[in-house]
Amino acid sequence: MSLVYLFRTVLREAVGASHTVRCLHSGYQLLAADKALLMKLRKNTGYTFINCKKALEKFENDITQAESWLHEQAQKEGWTKASKLVGRKAKEGLIGLFVENQTAAMVEVNCETDFVARNEKFQQLVKDVTLATLAHHQNKSQSQTGYVKSVLSGEELNKLSVGEGPSLADHVALTIGRLGENMSLRRAVTLGVPAEWHIGSYVHGNISGKTEVSMGRYGALVIFQGGKDGEQHILGHKLGQHIVGEAPLSLGNMEDLPCGESETRLLPQTFLGDPSRTVAQFLKGQQARVLDFVRFQCGETLQEE
Repeated sequence: MSLVYLFRTVLREAVGASHTVRCLHSGYQLLAADKALLMKLRKNTGYTFINCKKALEKFENDITQAESWLHEQAQKEGWTKASKLVGRKAKEGLIGLFVENQTAAMVEVNCETDFVARNEKFQQLVKDVTLATLAHHQNKSQSQTGYVKSVLSGEELNKLSVGEGPSLADHVALTIGRLGENMSLRRAVTLGVPAEWHIGSYVHGNISGKTEVSMGRYGALVIFQGGKDGEQHILGHKLGQHIVGEAPLSLGNMEDLPCGESETRLLPQTFLGDPSRTVAQFLKGQQARVLDFVRFQCGETLQEE
């Protein structure tokens, strides 16, 4: 074997090895890029790695198309699951509550387990339903003045939309597809008050530290007049807390006398924040008057059921 031939052989092997290394290195970069897209898609949608990988492969790493396709598939699967799960009881869930200026909305969204109620995707659904309900009220009551109170059933809520997007029924189906539990929109109430009135609110065990919508298993809205200047927010909170804790069924009158421990009228009840006084006596001290209230308890039996 000549020295020239030997040199050429060694050179070819070296070049081949270098080419292989470069190919492997390039392949590694491609895999790393795919992994980054996969992680981003997983974070954006919350779907499984397998489904995210399938979507990226289907659309050649176009993350926008992949995300849109995943939502469509989840929507279809959600409707399928919803029809299969329709008979399963959904008594857990959350009350969502939001007050903005002179308007407020409170909703009840149900699921099967407390575990799912603590899931961020379910809580996002509650937020979407609450804000869509308030927007519906604001659009509907623009020409109305005075005190406006509306009660919406689950069927009415399902027809509402989030902005110009899909209906709330579609959002429920999408969340069912993601979490695999039966869910339903049960009820809502919206309020609008004149400028000289106030809306107090309280949610027991508020879990929504990251959103403007308060969420918990119990919620209350209370409409009142008066109160000391600058302290109406605190007063509304205390009244809402009492309504959640003592569960009054009616308002009563300021002159009503308490009838004992089974008192179900708000004003003659012993005030939760000061057991030495009734709610009526507390309000007199605050120079305030309660006009109306609404209390929601997640999963409670309603009169029409």
